Amino acid sequence: MLELTMATVSSAESGATAGMLMADAPTEPGAVLRVGRDRSVCRLSTPDDWLFVSRVHLEFQCAQDGTWYLSWLRGSLPEPSSEVRLTIGDQVHPVSYGGSVALPRGGNGEVVVLDRSAPRSVNVGFYHEV
Repeated sequence: MLELTMATVSSAESGATAGMLMADAPTEPGAVLRVGRDRSVCRLSTPDDWLFVSRVHLEFQCAQDGTWYLSWLRGSLPEPSSEVRLTIGDQVHPVSYGGSVALPRGGNGEVVVLDRSAPRSVNVGFYHEV
């Protein structure tokens, strides 16, 4: 099972945990969890006016071997208005626009989507239960 928790944070709300959203999916090939502004396809949705987040920004997908992958889906713009970073333990890894990375099996960490134009972020914690 992959468990996600998401908080949207602006400079005025720094440190706040109110409004945290949660989603999970079984570790089964083809299982998908999405993060973005489009509530019709995303299990975790950001505010509509946070345009630095695409309609479908992040996708967590389970592969045939039970490995979960994080993908930063390309939006309608050639250059993104955000940055995506994956933190596992003490290590921070940038995620490339349109790129995918494997999540550690049985591990946990955080994915942060940073607005390039304002002090706002979307923080998505993950825990892969095996």
